Amino acid sequence: MSTPPAGPASAPTAPPLDVVRSTVGTPARRSGRSTVKWVLLLGALATLPAFTVDMYLPLLPDVATDLDASPALAQLTLAGMLVGGAVGQLVIGPLSDRYGRRAPVIVGLALHVVTSILCAVVPGIGWLITLRVLQGFFNASAQVVSIAVIRDRFTGSDAARILSRLMLVIGLAPLLAPTFGSLIASHGTWRWVFWVLAVLGVILALIVLRFMPETLETERRQTGGIGSVFRGYGTLLRDRHFLALAVLPGLGMAVLMSYVVGSPFVLQEGYGLTHGQFAALFAVNGIGLVISAQVNASLVRRVAPIRILRTALVLQSVFAVGLLVVALTGAGGLIGLLAALWLTLALQGLIPANASALALTRHGERAGTAAAVIGAFQAGVAGLVSPLVGVLGGDEVAMSAVMLGAVLASLLVLGLATPAFRKGGWHLPT
Repeated sequence: MSTPPAGPASAPTAPPLDVVRSTVGTPARRSGRSTVKWVLLLGALATLPAFTVDMYLPLLPDVATDLDASPALAQLTLAGMLVGGAVGQLVIGPLSDRYGRRAPVIVGLALHVVTSILCAVVPGIGWLITLRVLQGFFNASAQVVSIAVIRDRFTGSDAARILSRLMLVIGLAPLLAPTFGSLIASHGTWRWVFWVLAVLGVILALIVLRFMPETLETERRQTGGIGSVFRGYGTLLRDRHFLALAVLPGLGMAVLMSYVVGSPFVLQEGYGLTHGQFAALFAVNGIGLVISAQVNASLVRRVAPIRILRTALVLQSVFAVGLLVVALTGAGGLIGLLAALWLTLALQGLIPANASALALTRHGERAGTAAAVIGAFQAGVAGLVSPLVGVLGGDEVAMSAVMLGAVLASLLVLGLATPAFRKGGWHLPT
């Protein structure tokens, strides 16, 4: 068994993709710290971007009507937040390697509160799109710091397992957020969602201040000024295997966000579902993500993450092809479409956690910067790809075609840029 090329001399030698051992942090950093505590704490942070998107979903057609905008422009309020989040993570990640984890996330949460309040009083769609970009930039701190903290304390299969447990908490966002959005809509307008998001930001900031210690000790922080910290991107960008693994969560998010931006119009306007019915169906798909994330958390104890990753992507490709066929033919009507969607989306719970853990294992000494690259791909690729649903017509065929394209791109990246499918790889030890 050979070790993948380590890249330039400045890059650390990484373990092979097929063998990722359960190397954990030092006992000093782990003593007295409950895994459950960290999953709940970091999960609460990581759900902020998800809640900011999903709570808003059932009301997206209302936004278009109230602000006299087209569905495509209304969908840009979602895509804009993702693009802002991509840029935000690229900035905040290196800063967290230089100044620690707590300060960036507290500042980011405070500015999230400010932009949420401004979104609540916005006069037009252009202003809303702009503010959503800023909102994504600032609350990116929550996600990038969450992932970096996991790498501060866990590595290898342990990190994959913790990330999968984190998916359980994150999975509650699509289960609960649209329902909250529908509840808010029954008592007010879509603008009320942003007041609620502002309050959520305040609560999370207080939780961080009270319960989250600094996990990056001073002696482990990047030194030499901001310029040298950002130059860490050069090391990451020269690592082909890291880049391949880092882009997979982004393509996976593109699959999810293509469903997210298209489903309100497909299901509510195309099939006539109410806000409440849409929220319920959205929750059912969320259950699929939670189940697969927990299956993954169990599997990584016995099976190498790279094996789970490649198997999940092959199966997801098959289901995504089936989804497009159902959308083109109308086979099974609404039930057939929902079943194909559930199967395609459920496999997503097996992909980002394993890809992220493998990528972070290669560059643990700059976890914040590495997490920023992963998060930037996650938000940026999704922000660029998901608007294609509206451009292509916004119906079930457009949504399914974009989802399939993102899945096939993931499979190609894994196959061409990593040794995952090379001869004999399946038989290598776990």
